[in-house]
Amino acid sequence: MPGNDSHKREPSWKLVLRALRSRNYRLFFGGQSVSLIGTWMTRIATAWLVYRLTHSAFLLGVVAFAGQVPTFFLGPFAGVWVDRWNRHRTLVVTQVLSMLQSFALAVLALRGTITIADILWLSLAQGIINAFDMPSRQAFVVQMIERREDLGNAIALNSSMVHVARLLGPSIAGLVIAAVGEGYCFLIDGFSYIAVILSLLAMRIAALPQARKDRAVLHDLKEGWIYATGSVPIRSILLLLALVSVAGVPYTTLMPIVAGAVLHGGPHTLGFLMGASGAGALISAMLLAARRSVSGLERVVAVAAAVFGAGLIGVGSSRQLWLSLLLMPIAGGAMMQQAAASNTILQTIVHEDKRGRVMSFFSMAFMGMAPFGSLLAGSLASKIGAPKTLVLGGAICILGAGWFAHYLPTIRERGHPLEREQGVIPEVARGVESAAALQTPPEE
Repeated sequence: MPGNDSHKREPSWKLVLRALRSRNYRLFFGGQSVSLIGTWMTRIATAWLVYRLTHSAFLLGVVAFAGQVPTFFLGPFAGVWVDRWNRHRTLVVTQVLSMLQSFALAVLALRGTITIADILWLSLAQGIINAFDMPSRQAFVVQMIERREDLGNAIALNSSMVHVARLLGPSIAGLVIAAVGEGYCFLIDGFSYIAVILSLLAMRIAALPQARKDRAVLHDLKEGWIYATGSVPIRSILLLLALVSVAGVPYTTLMPIVAGAVLHGGPHTLGFLMGASGAGALISAMLLAARRSVSGLERVVAVAAAVFGAGLIGVGSSRQLWLSLLLMPIAGGAMMQQAAASNTILQTIVHEDKRGRVMSFFSMAFMGMAPFGSLLAGSLASKIGAPKTLVLGGAICILGAGWFAHYLPTIRERGHPLEREQGVIPEVARGVESAAALQTPPEE
């Protein structure tokens, strides 16, 4: 492919940004970059508000559970509908509804009448919206990219965008909460959705052939399930992602306790910790975006899961702010690597007519399993403490990484032919890349 030959001549910094050559993706990237800062402000403000009102680790877990559990139950059905619906229009609707949810939080918080019940119901509403938004967003990436070989870069840039927001959002939220309260974080988030809504409306999207709508939803759901579970690469990636989401990802739920009770800080401390995690994730995402090929990503998934577990054990064992600030980037960067590399592999091997369903299973594994982990983490933390809960979760992540590493040869054998079939690995690089994936560390 000529496009890939040009990649070899381009400097690394241009490789990092190559997906931005696509006009629609540039619009999406710009709008989302603004909106996601507001989203992270709301996440931090919600967690701190719950902790301030209740000082309960269990209720922190319950609120996180309410916001994410709809993805588990609705995600598979949402995937069927995403394969049937216009993904562009679906995203416009989900973003408008998310904006209204943030404004509702802002009104209640600024009036001083917000209760835990309000937070739970509004978190549940946002979770229902996200159940449709996430698979739509993941599947829509392909439609925004003009060159197929830029798909992996676009997914990595998506992760970079999320983690720039994750770096800036919590830091800004900490300052805003300390100065004027949580309500203004929700208000800023509501207005930030305007940027992504306008960017979506400005796109010029070519229509894709729509899936048949005369078949029962359960028929299409069963077809997607058989397709995903029958593929060793897809099945293995989703299982590891689900395990890490239950055992490790809920560490964010416990951060208010770590910041307040363990490190004896306040909202500023929480902002610094989450900002440090976001900084590590951003650096990690940029390294992933600079990769010239998807080859070797299977190993990245295994190594990142193990490093994430080690980072959680370190954070759980730390009693000093400076040490925690050094460990959080390791945990955040490794978590991003595992999720983004998993996403990239799935996007490059899945067939287009099943993309929405497979990405809904991805959302179910990544976001849908996390609420059960949050609930479990909150319950465990109330009994054995947040530090021991983090250490236990980290150990489980390491064990999961070892299980996945055992299947790496089979995953490579089954996955690479599908990647070539989809046009992601160019013909001229097949032998070189396959050999490199087996003999050298992942390219960074």
